[in-house]
Amino acid sequence: MVKAQDKRRPVAAPVAAIGNFDGVHRGHQQLLKKTIAFARKIHGVPAAIVFDPHPRRYFRPDDPPFLLTTPAQREALLHKAGAERVITLTFDASLAALTPEAFVGDVLKGKLGLSGVVTGTEFRFGKGRSGDAEGLKALCEAAGIEVLLVTPTTDGPDGEKVGSTAIRTAISEGDVRSAAEMLGRPWVVEGEVITGQKLGRTIGFPTANMTLGELVEPRHGVYAVIANVKGRDVMGVANYGRKPTVGAAAPFLETYLFDFEGDIYGETIAVAFMDFIRDERKFAGLDELKAQIAADCRAARHLLTHPR
Repeated sequence: MVKAQDKRRPVAAPVAAIGNFDGVHRGHQQLLKKTIAFARKIHGVPAAIVFDPHPRRYFRPDDPPFLLTTPAQREALLHKAGAERVITLTFDASLAALTPEAFVGDVLKGKLGLSGVVTGTEFRFGKGRSGDAEGLKALCEAAGIEVLLVTPTTDGPDGEKVGSTAIRTAISEGDVRSAAEMLGRPWVVEGEVITGQKLGRTIGFPTANMTLGELVEPRHGVYAVIANVKGRDVMGVANYGRKPTVGAAAPFLETYLFDFEGDIYGETIAVAFMDFIRDERKFAGLDELKAQIAADCRAARHLLTHPR
């Protein structure tokens, strides 16, 4: 008796790009494109391996917030860039203590069953960052994992390497346009709208207030923004800082949405920083503050409808 053939196709193994992928910037996007092509070539599934928390947070827990994206944002952006799977490795003491050999043999081969690995030529891994990209290539190939090493993208605004550090610097300086050029899209803050002092509504400018959590702090000041609220893009003006005229214990983001009405407390919104308008400053009183907000609104509308 002849047995019927099993027509089930074997599950393809992941071909994974490895990195922190904070921001999923243009360099990361190029890495994902090469990963997709490499996966297609060796008949695997394009994937991305990320670490949570970020290794910098593990090794330097007292550093101020520095992330460009939340873990949820990062995962969504990686999927959008073509990763069919996003694999998160918990960065803890046990992972930090792994030798390069153990990381490749126990994690990449044993736990994850990768058939291919893609990473940048500057990648470091293993206990004490003792492993480099060439070492990863040698260890993976010995374990039967194919490897592709990719040179970082060097087409930033001034010809510099596109990297998360450069983007953080641009944001901290208020240069959100350069940050957007390196990211390949505007920098976006996602978060839940919280209850603030409710001062804005008393002067005709009710705001949606958010904290930034672990995200990098932008330059304190006023920005032209586009917020996504319940699936709708709404232009607006946002201030990030401590509101020196009335005082605030901690900096937060307050966004006034143009031509918008509705209760959005508790809603998650996404605020895209499009352009910097001015630095935060203290005013003599609420009337002067109100007049300046009106001027900021005019400036924001102009920048959003006539981008530089």
